[in-house]
Amino acid sequence: MEVRGRDAAGVPPDGVVSDIDLLRAHADGDRDAFATLFLRHRDRLWAVALRTLGDREEAADALQDAMLSAHRAAARFRGDAAVTTWLHRIVVNACLDRIRRRQAHPTVPLPDGTHDSEAGGGTGGTEPTAPVRDHDTAMVVREALATLPTEQRAALVLVDVQGYPVAEVARILGVAEGTVKSRCARGRARLALLLGHLRTGSEPAPAGAAEVPRVTRGNPGAPHGVRSRSGSHRPDANQEDS
Repeated sequence: MEVRGRDAAGVPPDGVVSDIDLLRAHADGDRDAFATLFLRHRDRLWAVALRTLGDREEAADALQDAMLSAHRAAARFRGDAAVTTWLHRIVVNACLDRIRRRQAHPTVPLPDGTHDSEAGGGTGGTEPTAPVRDHDTAMVVREALATLPTEQRAALVLVDVQGYPVAEVARILGVAEGTVKSRCARGRARLALLLGHLRTGSEPAPAGAAEVPRVTRGNPGAPHGVRSRSGSHRPDANQEDS
């Protein structure tokens, strides 16, 4: 493929066309540039979508929606972040939109993440390399992750699962680094309550255990369900509390 502004071969001396050059070439009308860019980052984008949504069909649809959005918005890319950061941001937003829509219609059964691989996904072709078929522990972890507020889940997937630096995750999510750290800390605390039995071999914590407040010294033995003097309620488990 031809990329303007390069040598006679159309590529940098090291033989690798940069992400930004591919995106610009796509915006200039190169039919193959965006496909090359997507294939370069497909596996990591797919892993983020799958682990955020917990369901292969939903993840494939979200990834397809995100790539269509990126394909159309390429000409508006300002270059204020790395192309890969921009792509991840679009994928995460597509996933969070699906989660919010799912929560807004609770009568629709939540996906169980066990679709037959032969059924195919929305992206077409061979499914990218991603987490292998779940075993029991992985399913428990995935189910626990799915109980987290959407913002905490996205932060944990990017930081703890995908291994991105906090600063990079802050750019992907469009929030301050301190917010990412706070979301991760609160998400880890919830998961510790839900998954502590994996370390001890005891029974799993009952549903909602992560939401039971501890009794403080100033209020010993407070009966369950009694409001505080302020009359305030605890935030819903699916709302961000950072």
